[in-house]
Amino acid sequence: MYRLLCSLTLLASAAVGALASDLKIDVTLPVECDRKTQKGDSIEVHYRGTLAANGNKFDASYDRGTPFGFQLGAGRVIKGWDEGLLDMCIGEKRTLTIPPELGYGNRGMGPIPAGSTLVFETELMGIKGVPKPESIVTKATASSDESATETGTGTAEKIAKKVEEAAEVIGTVLADSDDTQEHNEL
Repeated sequence: MYRLLCSLTLLASAAVGALASDLKIDVTLPVECDRKTQKGDSIEVHYRGTLAANGNKFDASYDRGTPFGFQLGAGRVIKGWDEGLLDMCIGEKRTLTIPPELGYGNRGMGPIPAGSTLVFETELMGIKGVPKPESIVTKATASSDESATETGTGTAEKIAKKVEEAAEVIGTVLADSDDTQEHNEL
């Protein structure tokens, strides 16, 4: 019974861990384009950052009137941005809900308390070397539903993988602690 309880605890822990580190991406203004952001692109993004816990704004490029520029996927920003701004079109807007594991983790950063979930409203203003479109063509809202479904599928796959890993560990623990097994190591 004790082994079963331990096994279930490990399994539940793995599933919760997979969920806790999920990045949530809500496309608030879907846009059609030929060229989306890719790892290595130098991009410019307008943003507004708030704390999920209380909605307090901690920073906004909009207030300065200048978008923030950086190289995507190079580790120069928090992981939530490096992942959440991929495959984005110029003019597209997204809201990123970033768990601490993909933000600043257990360390505080200025007005951001340690362990904070962050919410960023983002707008892609440009990709270096890619001409800005003459006009922004928005997508129908059905595309947003598809994006939400894809994100949900990613979550299910992560949970399944963690459950599989936990089951493997449990199997090893049970095999190693089988009292009926002969031990002829000496």
